[in-house]
Amino acid sequence: MSNSSSITLFLLMEFGDTQELQFLHFWLFLGTYLAALLANGLIITTVACDQHFHTPLYFFLLNLSLLDLGCISTTLPKSMASCLWNTRAISYPGCAAQVFLFVFFISAEYFLLTVMAYDRYVAICKPLHYGTLLGSRACVHMAAAAWGTGFLHALLHTVNTFSIPLCKGNAMDQFFCELAQILKLSCSDAYLREFRLLVFSTFVYLGCFVFIMLSYVQIFRAVLRIPSEQGRHKAFSMCLPHLVVVSLFLSTALFACLKPPSISSASLNLVVSFLYSVVPPVVNPLIYSLRNQELQDAVWKLVTGCLPEATNCPCSSAYDT
Repeated sequence: MSNSSSITLFLLMEFGDTQELQFLHFWLFLGTYLAALLANGLIITTVACDQHFHTPLYFFLLNLSLLDLGCISTTLPKSMASCLWNTRAISYPGCAAQVFLFVFFISAEYFLLTVMAYDRYVAICKPLHYGTLLGSRACVHMAAAAWGTGFLHALLHTVNTFSIPLCKGNAMDQFFCELAQILKLSCSDAYLREFRLLVFSTFVYLGCFVFIMLSYVQIFRAVLRIPSEQGRHKAFSMCLPHLVVVSLFLSTALFACLKPPSISSASLNLVVSFLYSVVPPVVNPLIYSLRNQELQDAVWKLVTGCLPEATNCPCSSAYDT
Protein backbone atom coordinates (compact mmCIF):
# COMPACT_ATOMS: atom_id res chain seq x y z
CA MET A 1 0.00 0.00 0.00
CA SER A 2 1.36 3.40 -0.97
CA ASN A 3 0.63 6.90 0.23
CA SER A 4 0.18 9.89 -2.05
CA SER A 5 3.01 11.69 -0.23
CA SER A 6 5.46 9.00 -1.39
CA ILE A 7 4.27 8.95 -5.03
CA THR A 8 6.55 10.91 -7.35
CA LEU A 9 5.17 9.63 -10.67
CA PHE A 10 2.27 7.76 -12.22
CA LEU A 11 2.31 4.99 -14.81
CA LEU A 12 0.02 5.42 -17.80
CA MET A 13 -1.43 2.66 -19.97
CA GLU A 14 1.02 0.79 -22.16
CA PHE A 15 -0.15 0.69 -25.78
CA GLY A 16 1.64 -2.49 -26.71
CA ASP A 17 4.42 -4.86 -25.76
CA THR A 18 6.27 -4.46 -29.07
CA GLN A 19 8.00 -1.50 -30.65
CA GLU A 20 5.87 -1.87 -33.80
CA LEU A 21 2.64 -1.37 -31.85
CA GLN A 22 4.13 1.62 -30.06
CA PHE A 23 5.02 3.25 -33.39
CA LEU A 24 1.58 2.40 -34.79
CA HIS A 25 -0.09 4.29 -31.97
CA PHE A 26 2.40 7.13 -32.36
CA TRP A 27 1.56 7.64 -36.05
CA LEU A 28 -2.17 7.32 -35.35
CA PHE A 29 -2.01 9.99 -32.63
CA LEU A 30 0.27 12.19 -34.73
CA GLY A 31 -2.09 12.10 -37.72
CA THR A 32 -5.08 12.85 -35.49
CA TYR A 33 -3.28 15.69 -33.74
CA LEU A 34 -2.12 17.31 -36.98
CA ALA A 35 -5.65 17.06 -38.40
CA ALA A 36 -7.04 18.82 -35.32
CA LEU A 37 -4.35 21.50 -35.46
CA LEU A 38 -4.99 22.15 -39.15
CA ALA A 39 -8.80 22.20 -38.99
CA ASN A 40 -9.09 24.32 -35.86
CA GLY A 41 -6.19 26.55 -36.86
CA LEU A 42 -7.85 27.35 -40.20
CA ILE A 43 -11.10 28.30 -38.49
CA ILE A 44 -9.33 30.46 -35.90
CA THR A 45 -7.28 32.26 -38.53
CA THR A 46 -10.24 32.72 -40.88
CA VAL A 47 -12.58 34.10 -38.23
CA ALA A 48 -9.92 36.35 -36.70
CA CYS A 49 -8.68 37.81 -39.99
CA ASP A 50 -11.89 38.14 -42.03
CA GLN A 51 -14.19 41.04 -41.13
CA HIS A 52 -17.19 39.15 -42.52
CA PHE A 53 -16.97 36.71 -39.62
CA HIS A 54 -16.80 39.24 -36.80
CA THR A 55 -20.25 38.22 -35.55
CA PRO A 56 -21.37 36.53 -32.31
CA LEU A 57 -21.80 33.12 -33.98
CA TYR A 58 -18.25 33.04 -35.34
CA PHE A 59 -16.79 34.67 -32.24
CA PHE A 60 -18.09 31.73 -30.19
CA LEU A 61 -16.90 29.31 -32.86
CA LEU A 62 -13.40 30.79 -32.58
CA ASN A 63 -13.49 30.22 -28.82
CA LEU A 64 -14.71 26.66 -29.36
CA SER A 65 -11.77 25.96 -31.68
CA LEU A 66 -9.35 27.38 -29.12
CA LEU A 67 -10.79 25.09 -26.45
CA ASP A 68 -10.64 22.10 -28.79
CA LEU A 69 -6.97 22.79 -29.49
CA GLY A 70 -6.26 23.13 -25.78
CA CYS A 71 -8.10 19.90 -24.97
CA ILE A 72 -6.34 17.73 -27.54
CA SER A 73 -2.95 19.37 -26.84
CA THR A 74 -3.25 18.39 -23.19
CA THR A 75 -3.38 14.65 -23.88
CA LEU A 76 -1.95 13.63 -27.26
CA PRO A 77 1.57 15.17 -27.19
CA LYS A 78 2.43 13.35 -23.95
CA SER A 79 0.96 10.11 -25.32
CA MET A 80 2.99 10.46 -28.52
CA ALA A 81 6.15 11.04 -26.49
CA SER A 82 5.38 7.96 -24.38
CA CYS A 83 4.98 5.84 -27.51
CA LEU A 84 8.11 7.23 -29.13
CA TRP A 85 10.35 6.84 -26.09
CA ASN A 86 8.65 3.67 -24.81
CA THR A 87 7.89 5.00 -21.35
CA ARG A 88 4.75 4.95 -19.22
CA ALA A 89 5.88 7.43 -16.59
CA ILE A 90 4.42 10.87 -15.97
CA SER A 91 5.54 12.98 -13.02
CA TYR A 92 3.19 13.79 -10.14
CA PRO A 93 3.12 17.55 -10.97
CA GLY A 94 2.75 16.71 -14.67
CA CYS A 95 -0.22 14.48 -13.93
CA ALA A 96 -1.84 17.16 -11.76
CA ALA A 97 -1.32 19.74 -14.53
CA GLN A 98 -2.81 17.38 -17.10
CA VAL A 99 -5.89 16.75 -14.95
CA PHE A 100 -6.35 20.48 -14.37
CA LEU A 101 -5.95 21.47 -18.02
CA PHE A 102 -8.16 18.68 -19.35
CA VAL A 103 -11.00 19.38 -16.92
CA PHE A 104 -10.59 23.11 -17.60
CA PHE A 105 -10.87 22.82 -21.38
CA ILE A 106 -13.60 20.17 -21.40
CA SER A 107 -15.72 22.06 -18.84
CA ALA A 108 -15.26 25.43 -20.52
CA GLU A 109 -16.25 23.85 -23.85
CA TYR A 110 -19.49 22.52 -22.36
CA PHE A 111 -20.33 25.91 -20.85
CA LEU A 112 -19.51 27.57 -24.17
CA LEU A 113 -21.83 25.18 -26.01
CA THR A 114 -24.55 26.30 -23.58
CA VAL A 115 -23.83 29.93 -24.45
CA MET A 116 -23.96 29.05 -28.16
CA ALA A 117 -27.41 27.51 -27.64
CA TYR A 118 -28.55 30.86 -26.25
CA ASP A 119 -27.04 32.58 -29.30
CA ARG A 120 -29.06 30.36 -31.65
CA TYR A 121 -32.20 30.89 -29.55
CA VAL A 122 -31.94 34.68 -29.75
CA ALA A 123 -31.05 34.62 -33.47
CA ILE A 124 -34.17 32.61 -34.38
CA CYS A 125 -36.73 33.40 -31.68
CA LYS A 126 -35.85 37.06 -31.03
CA PRO A 127 -34.13 38.27 -34.22
CA LEU A 128 -35.14 41.91 -33.71
CA HIS A 129 -33.35 41.98 -30.34
CA TYR A 130 -30.26 40.07 -31.52
CA GLY A 131 -28.01 43.12 -31.78
CA THR A 132 -29.07 44.32 -28.33
CA LEU A 133 -28.89 41.02 -26.44
CA LEU A 134 -25.71 39.83 -28.16
CA GLY A 135 -23.62 42.92 -28.63
CA SER A 136 -19.85 42.73 -28.66
CA ARG A 137 -19.55 43.41 -24.94
CA ALA A 138 -22.20 40.82 -24.05
CA CYS A 139 -20.46 38.21 -26.22
CA VAL A 140 -17.09 38.86 -24.56
CA HIS A 141 -18.68 38.62 -21.11
CA MET A 142 -20.42 35.32 -21.92
CA ALA A 143 -17.28 33.79 -23.41
CA ALA A 144 -15.24 34.98 -20.42
CA ALA A 145 -17.84 33.45 -18.09
CA ALA A 146 -17.50 30.09 -19.86
CA TRP A 147 -13.69 30.18 -19.62
CA GLY A 148 -13.75 31.43 -16.02
CA THR A 149 -16.30 28.84 -14.87
CA GLY A 150 -14.27 26.09 -16.50
CA PHE A 151 -11.13 27.36 -14.76
CA LEU A 152 -12.82 27.43 -11.34
CA HIS A 153 -14.36 24.01 -11.91
CA ALA A 154 -10.99 22.52 -12.86
CA LEU A 155 -9.22 24.17 -9.92
CA LEU A 156 -11.70 22.79 -7.39
CA HIS A 157 -11.53 19.24 -8.78
CA THR A 158 -7.74 19.21 -9.12
CA VAL A 159 -7.02 20.56 -5.64
CA ASN A 160 -9.59 18.26 -4.05
CA THR A 161 -8.49 15.15 -5.96
CA PHE A 162 -4.76 15.50 -5.34
CA SER A 163 -5.30 16.20 -1.65
CA ILE A 164 -6.92 12.77 -1.26
CA PRO A 165 -4.60 9.99 0.02
CA LEU A 166 -3.77 7.38 -2.60
CA CYS A 167 -3.61 3.83 -1.31
CA LYS A 168 -3.81 1.67 -4.43
CA GLY A 169 -0.55 2.20 -6.26
CA ASN A 170 0.23 4.56 -9.12
CA ALA A 171 -0.70 2.62 -12.30
CA MET A 172 -3.65 3.84 -14.43
CA ASP A 173 -5.59 2.11 -17.20
CA GLN A 174 -5.65 5.24 -19.35
CA PHE A 175 -3.38 7.00 -21.84
CA PHE A 176 -3.60 10.30 -19.92
CA CYS A 177 -4.20 11.34 -16.33
CA GLU A 178 -7.96 11.07 -16.10
CA LEU A 179 -9.83 12.25 -13.03
CA ALA A 180 -11.75 8.97 -12.67
CA GLN A 181 -8.53 6.95 -12.86
CA ILE A 182 -6.91 9.00 -10.08
CA LEU A 183 -9.97 8.45 -7.89
CA LYS A 184 -9.67 4.69 -8.41
CA LEU A 185 -6.28 4.88 -6.68
CA SER A 186 -7.65 6.73 -3.65
CA CYS A 187 -8.52 5.28 -0.28
CA SER A 188 -12.15 4.21 -0.10
CA ASP A 189 -13.06 6.50 2.81
CA ALA A 190 -11.39 9.55 1.24
CA TYR A 191 -13.24 9.13 -2.05
CA LEU A 192 -16.40 10.62 -0.54
CA ARG A 193 -14.79 14.09 -0.44
CA GLU A 194 -14.48 14.23 -4.21
CA PHE A 195 -17.79 12.40 -4.66
CA ARG A 196 -19.69 15.34 -3.14
CA LEU A 197 -18.00 17.73 -5.57
CA LEU A 198 -18.79 15.39 -8.46
CA VAL A 199 -22.47 15.37 -7.46
CA PHE A 200 -22.48 19.19 -7.40
CA SER A 201 -20.81 19.29 -10.83
CA THR A 202 -23.38 16.83 -12.15
CA PHE A 203 -26.21 19.17 -11.14
CA VAL A 204 -24.43 22.09 -12.84
CA TYR A 205 -23.98 20.06 -16.03
CA LEU A 206 -27.58 18.90 -15.82
CA GLY A 207 -28.74 22.50 -15.53
CA CYS A 208 -26.78 23.39 -18.69
CA PHE A 209 -28.27 20.39 -20.48
CA VAL A 210 -31.83 21.40 -19.51
CA PHE A 211 -31.13 24.96 -20.72
CA ILE A 212 -29.86 23.66 -24.08
CA MET A 213 -32.87 21.38 -24.51
CA LEU A 214 -35.37 24.12 -23.60
CA SER A 215 -33.64 26.49 -26.00
CA TYR A 216 -34.02 24.01 -28.84
CA VAL A 217 -37.64 23.31 -28.00
CA GLN A 218 -38.32 27.03 -28.45
CA ILE A 219 -36.14 27.14 -31.57
CA PHE A 220 -37.94 24.25 -33.26
CA ARG A 221 -41.33 25.71 -32.40
CA ALA A 222 -40.27 29.02 -33.98
CA VAL A 223 -38.79 27.32 -37.05
CA LEU A 224 -41.95 25.29 -37.71
CA ARG A 225 -43.95 28.54 -37.75
CA ILE A 226 -41.81 29.98 -40.56
CA PRO A 227 -44.07 29.97 -43.66
CA SER A 228 -41.43 29.50 -46.36
CA GLU A 229 -39.56 26.25 -46.85
CA GLN A 230 -36.39 28.18 -47.69
CA GLY A 231 -36.61 30.05 -44.38
CA ARG A 232 -37.06 26.83 -42.43
CA HIS A 233 -34.11 25.26 -44.25
CA LYS A 234 -31.89 28.26 -43.45
CA ALA A 235 -32.91 28.19 -39.78
CA PHE A 236 -32.24 24.46 -39.47
CA SER A 237 -28.86 24.94 -41.19
CA MET A 238 -27.95 27.51 -38.54
CA CYS A 239 -28.80 25.16 -35.66
CA LEU A 240 -27.88 21.73 -36.97
CA PRO A 241 -24.06 22.00 -36.58
CA HIS A 242 -24.37 23.15 -32.96
CA LEU A 243 -26.89 20.42 -32.17
CA VAL A 244 -24.65 17.75 -33.70
CA VAL A 245 -21.61 19.00 -31.75
CA VAL A 246 -23.58 19.03 -28.48
CA SER A 247 -24.90 15.51 -29.16
CA LEU A 248 -21.41 14.19 -29.95
CA PHE A 249 -19.95 15.83 -26.85
CA LEU A 250 -22.65 14.61 -24.46
CA SER A 251 -23.06 11.09 -25.87
CA THR A 252 -19.36 10.24 -25.64
CA ALA A 253 -18.91 11.87 -22.22
CA LEU A 254 -22.03 10.23 -20.75
CA PHE A 255 -21.03 6.81 -22.03
CA ALA A 256 -17.59 7.27 -20.46
CA CYS A 257 -19.16 8.14 -17.11
CA LEU A 258 -22.14 5.75 -17.07
CA LYS A 259 -20.82 2.58 -18.73
CA PRO A 260 -21.45 -0.47 -16.48
CA PRO A 261 -18.42 -1.72 -14.51
CA SER A 262 -19.19 -5.23 -15.77
CA ILE A 263 -18.17 -4.27 -19.34
CA SER A 264 -15.24 -2.12 -18.29
CA SER A 265 -11.83 -3.12 -19.58
CA ALA A 266 -8.54 -1.45 -20.42
CA SER A 267 -9.27 -1.61 -24.16
CA LEU A 268 -12.80 -0.23 -23.76
CA ASN A 269 -11.58 2.56 -21.48
CA LEU A 270 -9.03 3.53 -24.13
CA VAL A 271 -11.64 3.60 -26.91
CA VAL A 272 -14.19 5.55 -24.87
CA SER A 273 -11.65 8.12 -23.67
CA PHE A 274 -10.40 8.52 -27.25
CA LEU A 275 -14.00 9.18 -28.36
CA TYR A 276 -14.75 11.94 -25.88
CA SER A 277 -11.31 13.57 -25.60
CA VAL A 278 -9.85 13.30 -29.11
CA VAL A 279 -12.66 12.83 -31.64
CA PRO A 280 -14.69 16.02 -30.91
CA PRO A 281 -11.74 18.42 -31.39
CA VAL A 282 -11.06 16.81 -34.77
CA VAL A 283 -14.62 16.65 -36.12
CA ASN A 284 -16.08 19.87 -34.65
CA PRO A 285 -14.50 22.12 -37.33
CA LEU A 286 -15.72 19.75 -40.04
CA ILE A 287 -19.27 19.77 -38.64
CA TYR A 288 -19.42 23.56 -38.52
CA SER A 289 -17.96 24.04 -42.01
CA LEU A 290 -19.80 21.18 -43.74
CA ARG A 291 -23.06 23.11 -44.24
CA ASN A 292 -21.54 26.59 -44.24
CA GLN A 293 -20.56 27.54 -47.77
CA GLU A 294 -19.43 31.01 -46.72
CA LEU A 295 -16.97 29.56 -44.21
CA GLN A 296 -15.75 27.01 -46.75
CA ASP A 297 -15.10 29.76 -49.28
CA ALA A 298 -13.26 31.87 -46.71
CA VAL A 299 -11.06 28.94 -45.68
CA TRP A 300 -10.34 28.21 -49.35
CA LYS A 301 -9.41 31.84 -49.85
CA LEU A 302 -7.07 31.65 -46.86
CA VAL A 303 -5.40 28.46 -48.08
CA THR A 304 -4.98 29.52 -51.71
CA GLY A 305 -4.26 33.20 -51.08
CA CYS A 306 -7.16 34.11 -53.33
CA LEU A 307 -8.29 37.74 -53.13
CA PRO A 308 -12.03 38.55 -53.27
CA GLU A 309 -11.39 41.53 -55.54
CA ALA A 310 -10.03 39.31 -58.32
CA THR A 311 -12.74 38.62 -60.89
CA ASN A 312 -11.34 35.20 -61.73
CA CYS A 313 -11.24 34.18 -58.11
CA PRO A 314 -13.58 31.23 -57.42
CA CYS A 315 -14.40 32.47 -53.93
CA SER A 316 -15.05 36.09 -54.76
CA SER A 317 -18.78 35.60 -55.27
CA ALA A 318 -19.24 34.78 -51.60
CA TYR A 319 -18.17 38.31 -50.67
CA ASP A 320 -20.06 40.29 -53.30
CA THR A 321 -22.49 42.72 -51.75
